[in-house]
Amino acid sequence: MVNRDALKQYAVITGNYWAFTLTDGALRMLVVLYFHQLGYNALEVASLFLFYELFGVITNLFGGWLGARVGLNKTMNLGLMLQIVALSILLVPNAWLTVPVVMAAQALSGIAKDLNKMSAKSAIKLFIPENQDQSLYRWVARLTGSKNALKGVGFFFGGLLLSTVGFTPSILILLSLIILAWIVSLLLLKAELGKKKNKPKFKELFSKSHNVNRLSAARLLLFGARDVWFVVAIPVYFAEQLHWSYTEVGSFMAAWVIGYGFVQTIAPRFTRAASIAKSFKDAQIWVGLLAIMPFMLAWALELDYFNESVLLLVGLLIFGAVFAINSSLHSYLIVKLADKDGVSLDVGFYYMSNAAGRLLGTILSGWAYLEFGLEVCLLISSVMLVGALIITLLLRESKVVT
Repeated sequence: MVNRDALKQYAVITGNYWAFTLTDGALRMLVVLYFHQLGYNALEVASLFLFYELFGVITNLFGGWLGARVGLNKTMNLGLMLQIVALSILLVPNAWLTVPVVMAAQALSGIAKDLNKMSAKSAIKLFIPENQDQSLYRWVARLTGSKNALKGVGFFFGGLLLSTVGFTPSILILLSLIILAWIVSLLLLKAELGKKKNKPKFKELFSKSHNVNRLSAARLLLFGARDVWFVVAIPVYFAEQLHWSYTEVGSFMAAWVIGYGFVQTIAPRFTRAASIAKSFKDAQIWVGLLAIMPFMLAWALELDYFNESVLLLVGLLIFGAVFAINSSLHSYLIVKLADKDGVSLDVGFYYMSNAAGRLLGTILSGWAYLEFGLEVCLLISSVMLVGALIITLLLRESKVVT
């Protein structure tokens, strides 16, 4: 049972995470659509997010160590502050809004996002009593699912704002929201949350748990497989080939991520935390099922027998549901496997791999789509998912660290 004070603290953390996610999702859609509107091709749009993902990799590695030394409240508040700076940079006159400027803002936003995410995910371990695996799974699923639902709302919000008020006023609106969340967090979030009893040494950045390392490698491929066709290829394809408006693209991406988040929240109904061995087995089954889907979708597109729009919409929805279950199960497993004293070390290392997968997927998404088209993006996705399956098969109960 979670005590009342812990629930209050967790409510603040969740509120921070939600506010950040809403503005971050809106910002991503604003940047993708605005720069595509200016005439940038898919690879050039993808390049705008390189520093976002690259600095996310670095931040998760060092952020977990920092959180264990100074407390998760400080890393979360630092993340909110950096997002304020990132949004402020984008308020420069349009003539100054060059690729290097946007990449710098995205770099700060990437640092901010992963400090916020690592802090929120790590904190769950501190609020749930030991040996309540099913309860832990439900809380992780709720946080992960609600975050992605809000990210979907952010996609819609970003597309709508760009279509109605333009780029700069949209940034001002997002900036106001994140400043409000930062002030509330400074006032209410408890000090010393998640601080390690003994200050961790720099060499503790890398996990000593074989299962954490394997799960991290699988996570890298899992998210690379999603983003190789979802981040740049799909929104640009809808705008270029299917002639969707920016509001329509933003609305669909929003609906997809909201549905994805909803499935994440109910993932414990499809998979159970009855034991670590059972959870490992579930992870193997679900990633195996997921690996087939992009290949089947690419094959169906190549046949040119089905209506392209309907095929992509249905394919994306099915892929999203199965991916959501995979993601939720993975998120539970890392929190379960992480060492409670200095939990952010293992969680930070794991989400470093998550960010590395997004970085790889983002680069491949722009390059593969520009050079070969959507079908090749889908085939790359399947290959990466087969790799994730092979690594997941190596998870062993005897290696668990608790």
